Amino acid sequence: MVNPILLIAVPLGLAFAIPLSGFISKKIEKYIPLVGMSFNLVISLLLIPRVLEHPIIVSIGGWKPPFCINLVAGPVSILFSLIIALVGLLVSVYALDYIHPAPASRSGVKEGATEKYHMLYLLLLTGATGVVLTGDIFNLFVFFEILCISSYALVAYIGDKAGIESAVKYLIQGAVGSSLVLVGVGILYGLFGTLNMADIAANIDSVSSISIFVPLVLLITGFGVEAAIFPLNAWLPDAHSSAPSSISAILSGIAIEVGLYAVARVVFTLFGISSILFFFVFLGLLTLLVGEMSAFAQGNIKRMLAFSSIGQIGLILFALGMASSYSVSGGIFQILSHGLGKALLFLAAGYMVLRSGSMDISSMEGMGERMPLTSFAFVVGALSLVGLPPFAGFVSKFLIIRAALAKQEIIFIVFIGIVLLGTVIEGTYFFRVIQVLYFKGAPGHLNTGVPGKKEESPFIALVPIFILMILIVVIGIYPDLVTRFIYPCASELLNKMEYIRSVLG
Repeated sequence: MVNPILLIAVPLGLAFAIPLSGFISKKIEKYIPLVGMSFNLVISLLLIPRVLEHPIIVSIGGWKPPFCINLVAGPVSILFSLIIALVGLLVSVYALDYIHPAPASRSGVKEGATEKYHMLYLLLLTGATGVVLTGDIFNLFVFFEILCISSYALVAYIGDKAGIESAVKYLIQGAVGSSLVLVGVGILYGLFGTLNMADIAANIDSVSSISIFVPLVLLITGFGVEAAIFPLNAWLPDAHSSAPSSISAILSGIAIEVGLYAVARVVFTLFGISSILFFFVFLGLLTLLVGEMSAFAQGNIKRMLAFSSIGQIGLILFALGMASSYSVSGGIFQILSHGLGKALLFLAAGYMVLRSGSMDISSMEGMGERMPLTSFAFVVGALSLVGLPPFAGFVSKFLIIRAALAKQEIIFIVFIGIVLLGTVIEGTYFFRVIQVLYFKGAPGHLNTGVPGKKEESPFIALVPIFILMILIVVIGIYPDLVTRFIYPCASELLNKMEYIRSVLG
C-alpha cells in the first residue's frame, strides 16, 4: 500500500538534500525538484483509484484520531496534490534553463543563488501539499507557513529593488494573515480541547454560534490573504510581477488556490456553516469585477496576469458560495483549468519578457513572428481563461453558469450577467495582447536587434509549455477525463458528516 505521507516526506527530505548535493556536483541541484515532483505525480496517480473508494487516513505516532496527528487523503486532497505535483514538475523543467548562475542581463539571477532557489521551491511545494493533506488544524497552519515563508523569499529572489519591496509588502500582509490564523486555531483549541479537524467539526454544534464566529472570521481572513480574496489581495500584483516568471506561475497556479482550499475546508468541513455562503457569492463577484477591471487597466503584462488571477479566484469563490454539487464541481474544475492556464501564460510570458527586455505589453509588438511557438501557446492559455471552446476553461465556466441557472432565482440571473461581464472584460484585455503579438506594428525590437530574426524560447522551456497547452486542449475536448474525479471531490466538500465518519470511524 502506498502511504500518502510520502507526498510530504520525500520532497521535504529532498529540499534539505539540495545543499548537500553541492559536495557532489553543483549541476545536480537543479534536477532534484524534478525528482521530487515526478515522485509526487506518480504517487498521486496511484492513489486516485483508492481514494475514490474510501479516504485514506494516516495516523502518526501509533494513536488513533483524534489523539494523533493525522493525514486525510480524500478525493479533494489527492486532486490538489496531483495539480501541485504536475504544475510543480513542469515549472521545474522550465527553470532548468530559466534559472541558472548567469549574468543578470540574461535571466536576472545572481551568481551562485540557484541552490537557494531550488531548495525554497521544493519547500513551497511541500508546504502546499501538506496544507491539502493534513487533518490537523494546527499542522494546517504549520504547512501554510512553510508555503508562505518560501514564497516571500522567492519573490525577492532576483534581488532588485522592486522584488525586495514586493516581498516586504507580501511578508507584512502575510504575517498579519498568519497571526490571525494562529489566534483562530488557539481559540478553537480552547473551545474544544482538540486540534483534529474532524473532531472539531463533530462537536461544533456543542457551543454557541457566537463562540465560533470569532475563530471563523479569523481563519477566513487569515487564509483569505493568501487566497487573494478582495480586499485582502493588495500584495499579489506587485509580488507576481516582481518574482521570476517560474515563481509567478507557481504563486498564481498553486499558492493562491491552496489558500482558497484552506478557506473552503474551514467553511464546509470545519464549521459547516451555510448561512454565510451567500456572502461568499457576493464577495466572489466583487473580487471578480475588481480583478478583471484592474487587469484591463494594466500596461505591464505580468501585472495584467496577476490581476487576472484575482478575477479567476473571484469566479471560483462565487461557485463555491452557491454550495451545490454542480457549482462546487464547476469551482474545482475552474481551479484545475486556471492552474494549468495561468502557469502556461506566465511561462510563455517569461521568455517574451526576456527577449523584448521589457514587461510592457507595447514592447511585444511582432512577437508572434519572432517567437511563434511561445506566442501561440500564450494565445491558447488566454483563450482557455476567457472560456472559449474547445479549451478547459470553457467547461469550467459552463458548469458554473449551469449551476447558477439551476438555482432558478432572479438574483442569480443577475449574477450570471455579472460573470459574463467579467468574461467580456477578460476577453477584451487578452485580445488586446493578441493584437499586439500578431497584428500591431513591426516585429518587436529584441535584445539582439537583428530585424526578422526568430529567437524562440529554449527547447527545454518549450517542453512544459507545450505539455500544458496539450493538457488544456485535451481536457477541454474530453472533460469526462476530469469530471469523473471532480464530482466525488464536490461530494466530499459538501458532505461534512462523511468526512467525520471517515476520520473518526
